[in-house]
Amino acid sequence: MRKKIAIIGSGFSGLSAAAYLAQAGNEVHVFEKHGQAGGRARQFSTTEGYVFDMGPSWYWMPDIMENFFADFGYKTSDFLQLISLNPQFEMIFSDEKMNVPESIEELKTLFEKTEKGAGRQLEKFMQSAKFKYEVGMQDFVNKPCHNWLEFVSPKIAKSALKLDLLSNFRSYVAKYFKNEKLRTLMEFPVIFLGASPKNIPALYSMMNYGGYALGTHYPMGGFYQLVLAMKSVAEKQGATFHFNATVEKILSANKKATSLLINGEEIHFDYIVASSDYYHTETLLDENLRNYKEDYWQKKTFAPSSLIFYLGINEKIPNLKHHTLFFENNLDEHIDCIYGERKWPEKPLFYVCCPSKTDKNVAPEGKENLFLLMPLAIGINDEENIREKYLGEILARIEKHTGISDLASKIEYKKSYCVRDFISDYNAYGGNAYGLANTLSQTAVLKPKIRNKKLKNLFYTGQLTVPGPGVPPSIISGKIVANEINKI
Repeated sequence: MRKKIAIIGSGFSGLSAAAYLAQAGNEVHVFEKHGQAGGRARQFSTTEGYVFDMGPSWYWMPDIMENFFADFGYKTSDFLQLISLNPQFEMIFSDEKMNVPESIEELKTLFEKTEKGAGRQLEKFMQSAKFKYEVGMQDFVNKPCHNWLEFVSPKIAKSALKLDLLSNFRSYVAKYFKNEKLRTLMEFPVIFLGASPKNIPALYSMMNYGGYALGTHYPMGGFYQLVLAMKSVAEKQGATFHFNATVEKILSANKKATSLLINGEEIHFDYIVASSDYYHTETLLDENLRNYKEDYWQKKTFAPSSLIFYLGINEKIPNLKHHTLFFENNLDEHIDCIYGERKWPEKPLFYVCCPSKTDKNVAPEGKENLFLLMPLAIGINDEENIREKYLGEILARIEKHTGISDLASKIEYKKSYCVRDFISDYNAYGGNAYGLANTLSQTAVLKPKIRNKKLKNLFYTGQLTVPGPGVPPSIISGKIVANEINKI
């Protein structure tokens, strides 16, 4: 039976859910509070001619995007011109820098040069990571996670030891590599999962495979091209998008969500999918209809927030790659500031994306587009003077690395973004940038449920539920929820 379905929010999980639900013949309406699709992956242009992706910039796990398009009879190349980056990124240490090459064979050579025997160890590590990736992607991530019985199968039982479900990522990496820099290089991908490598299950070494082995890509025109591509797929299936449409209330009767109050107007639906922040979605319900109370969220470990700068630089910057990680300081000290003491870091790590090194259309000729990101604790005070202080420090370190002087005087466009912006723009709990951390106690069935326990036709999708944070998991999350509704 054709169902009339509302989707709240047009981030990656909302776009994915819209496409799959519309494909099944349902009447699908997507409501987005902003004037464009994408949620945290929006894009903006400036009068000076700069084009900035606001959020995601690492195109990893390309097979997940390929699978999405294949489900609708398309290929990624029908929508996107993907460039494989070489080097994938550069990591800056206090005494040297490392370029991570596109080729895994070249990466083995780099490891061997850094630590005797590490090339062979990398090969073994990647073999194991590939196994985890294949099992994880096939048998784990697509589960709705209603209960643990979903994971009871001979295949999973047989694979359990090889999946390293109970050991932590840091100790797992240390089994393979002694060199601190190589360890940091291997630990870095899981930072995207929103927790210390000490608290992330070793299963997530599959991220290393999804990144280093499958490569780091860039869609020409910016990451937003993926948003536009997915929106196009959803529209081709029949989904309708409504922008500048703020959902103010989820109304209910007789154990069902009946309608949404949108910009003051009540509109009835058979099913509702919330791709908006999970906590925020629950505030749209009467208190007695929420899945979780306030103290539940307070006990959860959230992925970090971020201090972000979008900078237009009026000349070319030498010695800078598309992706550069500034890891001159201690990783654990910065992580402790995020999850332990929840304070601004004294010796921060940060990331620089300079897409104009690859794409001439995101900055005027002879100029550079810079995206700077520093992970932060959620709920932290982010006054303007604090933002500026850190910008000064970040620019000084970029100057030291690139050999350029007085970078501040070359800024012709500047916009900052931090905790309070994540809250006001996305209703993000505590200003989180990546949803819930993928710690062992917040994995699979232990994540917030995709179904409302009191209203049988209200579902949740996105970074705060299964399978977790990041672009590929969000795309999968939308498919999981769509499958659940399509089965009804």
